[in-house]
Amino acid sequence: MDFIYTEEQRMLADSLRRLVDQAWTFPQRRARQAAGTLDPRAWAALAELGVLGLTISQDYGGFGEVPASLLPVHVELGRGLVSEPVIPSAVMGAALLDACGDAARGRWLPAIASGEAIVSVAYQEPGRRYDTQPQDCRAARTGQGWRLDGAKHLVWHGAAATAWLVSAKGAEGQTVLLAVPANAEGVRVTDTPTLDGARCARLDLNAVGLPADALLAEGADADAALALALQWGTAALCAHAAGAMDRLLEITVDYLKTRKQFGQPLAAFQALQHRLAEMLVAKELALSMAYVAVAALTEPDAAQRRRMIASAKLEAARAGRQVAQMAVQLHGGMGMTDELEVGDYFKRLTMVDQLLGDTAEQLAVLEGLAILEEQA
Repeated sequence: MDFIYTEEQRMLADSLRRLVDQAWTFPQRRARQAAGTLDPRAWAALAELGVLGLTISQDYGGFGEVPASLLPVHVELGRGLVSEPVIPSAVMGAALLDACGDAARGRWLPAIASGEAIVSVAYQEPGRRYDTQPQDCRAARTGQGWRLDGAKHLVWHGAAATAWLVSAKGAEGQTVLLAVPANAEGVRVTDTPTLDGARCARLDLNAVGLPADALLAEGADADAALALALQWGTAALCAHAAGAMDRLLEITVDYLKTRKQFGQPLAAFQALQHRLAEMLVAKELALSMAYVAVAALTEPDAAQRRRMIASAKLEAARAGRQVAQMAVQLHGGMGMTDELEVGDYFKRLTMVDQLLGDTAEQLAVLEGLAILEEQA
């Protein structure tokens, strides 16, 4: 596995870091979180730099980069705690639509790449945790197209979306994927802030009428497209977490170098140096596993791909907790205040475990794969 950025990846990472340093400062980030709505200027800046069309084919207005390009981009976005819906739309949504055929690609991918459209994958249902199989959300064919009923919750940046990619249970029990415009009649959106300053939404769908061309995929094709979207999203999230840990470690080192006790900086105390070393090791392990997750996206063996991504997600969550908790402790009482951005990083890294399958869910995936291997 090559851990060295290509020249193009290095240039993109450098440009993105400059943009994040200028447009996602601590006060700017807090102001966007307080507003609770998408900042169109920030979103346009990401689109202009190519972040939103990074892995979308050039045939559909993107740059056609390989999956490995996700790592430098999302490491930088993680360093700046960028909360815009890049992963839900430009990564997960684009991956799902790319797996759904030419009609879906041509209709949605150019708009996603340009930033004109924001999509969010709505797959979780109340009371079913991370289960990807739809149960209570139902899709029925009508003379005009489709009727959709049910509810989806924890839709990542659902209120900012111009369309949702909704999974539902068809008449024959198969999974159906439908594109639902945000202005569709019969949809009620309840927007909620999350712990880390991002947003999620609940969608209540009551007799939502959709045209026939709203269908993206059904049956095994729909299940495969949804699984692929979640895997791409998890890989990007692992890189985002590694970037957040990297920046949080820098913040902590700077604090210990400037804060003095007994006439010398805290960084001079050997016990605290050991804690910093432990944080560095944890961050490096998480970054290494982020490379594994991104590499998994090109792994042809489905079982091995799931194993690699689940393992990376486990390490991102574990290392994130360790680095975040140690950072707060090393800041002392100041680490508990809202005036320092260390708390923002703590919250984001805490949320990493909950997004796209927590530790228990990833362990269940690995256990299931091990059982299948024994039975084979």
